[in-house]
Amino acid sequence: MDTKEYIESGILELYVYGLLSETENEEVNQMALNNKEVNDEIIAIEKSIVNLSTSFSPFLSAANFEKIKTKLELKHSKVIPLQTNRGRAQYFGWAAAVLLLVAVGYQYKMLNQNQSQIVSVENEKIKLQEALVSSEIKYKQTQDALAIVRDVKNTVVNLGGQKVSPKSYAKVYYNKETQVVYVDAAGLPEPPEGMVYQVWALKLNPLTPTSIGLLENFTADNQRLFAVDKANGTEAFGITLEPAGGSKSPTMEQLYTLGKV
Repeated sequence: MDTKEYIESGILELYVYGLLSETENEEVNQMALNNKEVNDEIIAIEKSIVNLSTSFSPFLSAANFEKIKTKLELKHSKVIPLQTNRGRAQYFGWAAAVLLLVAVGYQYKMLNQNQSQIVSVENEKIKLQEALVSSEIKYKQTQDALAIVRDVKNTVVNLGGQKVSPKSYAKVYYNKETQVVYVDAAGLPEPPEGMVYQVWALKLNPLTPTSIGLLENFTADNQRLFAVDKANGTEAFGITLEPAGGSKSPTMEQLYTLGKV
């Protein structure tokens, strides 16, 4: 078995996932020491797993409660002298009125401050609930992604970059029994506006391409792991860049990646 066949056999993925026996692990270790291509592929698989498992711990803002700084100021432009002939009763009446006004102002201030704090707490509660839902969704996506790459029934098909984009790459996880196909497009650049990647299942003799799906919402999907349509007895996979909505046949000048099963 040459190096290419060894890499495409899927044994390196099983090695990274920890699913080989001790003897098989030793064999892979020895191959990695003696063969740079094998060692580079192991590193690439490990990086792929990291790309598929994004951090899902949300950022939670600290509780910041705005404080009302309104100060109640009682300003008198003129001091009204008390006439002695009206007696102390009138003086105490004015004093009581001033104290009542201060008390009412203070209660009004405290009421506004409490209401502001209630609104702030409610807003923070909503943010926490949204963050929790987001965390649960990301956790589920991560678990689903790991289940796909760890499924020993999946054949891993490496898609190499082509003339239009030599540095591009992708991986296809293909279950030959169920015909289910997942595409790891982490190695593709973001498509230009108005364009979309289209995945093709290929039969080679004669060359017959069949569209099995579009990689839509490419920018919004951080994991870049897409489920596409089933591929019945395909012999190779290719990904082309097409106008939004896809094409009936692949634009070969825009063939980004290609790989044989």
